[in-house]
Amino acid sequence: MDSRSEDANRQTRVTILDVASAAGVSKSTVSRILDERLPRSDNETSRRVRKIAEDMGYVRDVSAASLRRGKTMTVGVIVPRLTDTVMAMLYEALAKACSKSGRFAIVATTDDKPKADRLAVESLLKRGVDGLILSTAREDDDFPDELVARGVPFVLALRTDGRSLSSIGDDRLGGYLATRHLLDLGHRDIGVIAGPSYASSALGRVEGYRQALEEAGISVRRESIVPSTFGIDAGADAAEQLMRLKDPPTAIFAVNDNTAIGALSGLSRLGISVPNDVSVVGYNDIPIVSHLPTPLTTLRVPFDQIASNALDLLTNGAASADDRIRVAAPTLIPRKSSARASARPELPSFPLQS
Repeated sequence: MDSRSEDANRQTRVTILDVASAAGVSKSTVSRILDERLPRSDNETSRRVRKIAEDMGYVRDVSAASLRRGKTMTVGVIVPRLTDTVMAMLYEALAKACSKSGRFAIVATTDDKPKADRLAVESLLKRGVDGLILSTAREDDDFPDELVARGVPFVLALRTDGRSLSSIGDDRLGGYLATRHLLDLGHRDIGVIAGPSYASSALGRVEGYRQALEEAGISVRRESIVPSTFGIDAGADAAEQLMRLKDPPTAIFAVNDNTAIGALSGLSRLGISVPNDVSVVGYNDIPIVSHLPTPLTTLRVPFDQIASNALDLLTNGAASADDRIRVAAPTLIPRKSSARASARPELPSFPLQS
């Protein structure tokens, strides 16, 4: 049996027949007990069947016709929030990819809160989606393993757990290219706004930053790596923290365009000019960054390719073990926020941080 067949078998939905077999009752009995449109029965058999169904992870499809066909031609997409332009771009790319194959994408959001993706999944499964694409994977959560155990078809996008079917950008390469760009401009003190430690995308970009510095023979200073969220305010706070170091950086790599926009704001608030005093590089190339007063140098992520790969993995599985995680390369987009390093400028005075 090839790996595609194994993926398909492992990700088969739990059926009424499975529940009936486990409970030792007929399919029609299970169907009647679990049908939310009928009056709820509270006898011993009903309670036992509902408990077994819950333990097995059974979710009823809302459309009987779709259940008979086994397909609703809908895909559930779970993102942290649609107010985040990156996630909106991913969803739009997925919706476009679905449309090309006669499918329809339905979105649910989690606000990037731990465990919230479980509620989002249940909501989408109750709507009968054929499978899920999640951009909410966290390093501190084993939810993908729970989905595998339940037989729910899914693919991770933008973030990965390193095991599940995934379609992501080459974050390590992107972090390397951003840092290499700044090194080529003569910068040697480069700070990084690192994003959250639970996101594999942020961790990969920081790994690329470290790799570029180490290859250049430059020691990585722990204080130059500032954790953050992916938000604008967090970027401003992190930039100010970096500039209050005893030896502040001459360049900043922000692992997300939103945090880079925040960094531009924070630097402006401190009276620091970009790129004359400090260069800034972002990540993702969201539409607004090319229209800023100082257009942002950034890494362009191929969202259409990531979306297409995710949908193909969801539909067909992986062609081989090496195909389980598909990686799309980002492209460096140089703009005016990065420039050659000059002698360290006289920066405005403010309280320093050791």
